[in-house]
Amino acid sequence: MAERDDRFARPKSRRGIRMPESKDRFGRFTESFARAMGTPAFLIGMTIFVTFWLGYNSLMPPEAQFDPQDQGFPLLTLVLSLQASYAAPLLLLAQNRQDDRDRVQIEQDRLRAERNLNDTEYLAREVVALRMAMRDMATREFIRAELKSFVDDLDERRAPQ
Repeated sequence: MAERDDRFARPKSRRGIRMPESKDRFGRFTESFARAMGTPAFLIGMTIFVTFWLGYNSLMPPEAQFDPQDQGFPLLTLVLSLQASYAAPLLLLAQNRQDDRDRVQIEQDRLRAERNLNDTEYLAREVVALRMAMRDMATREFIRAELKSFVDDLDERRAPQ
């Protein structure tokens, strides 16, 4: 039989356009972004950045300021608003991915618990069946008593009357 030709199983890429290695690259990016924004290093870095910005534009002569203090730092406001406008949706995307993973994990835990319950019930039924079988089984004392009665019956029959 001829070997299967896998050329038709893969999508063809256009020239100059690389096919993505993973469909979930953007999702991983959002999670790494969310993780980075929640670190003390990010908060310290942002504090240093804003402090430098405010200090430079407050202490330098008006000709050297790129974001004038007398106008209320409009460029800093714009930069921080832009950061917030991108950060919020990315954080929500990361949170949605985490919710999806949690939902899958909860479903797997539920299925595992159901299997464990079924296994436990099966084993409990088996233990009950074994106990019932043990009650019906002849014990050592019962067998000895029966053998003794058979021996006594045989002795009575052999004895000359």
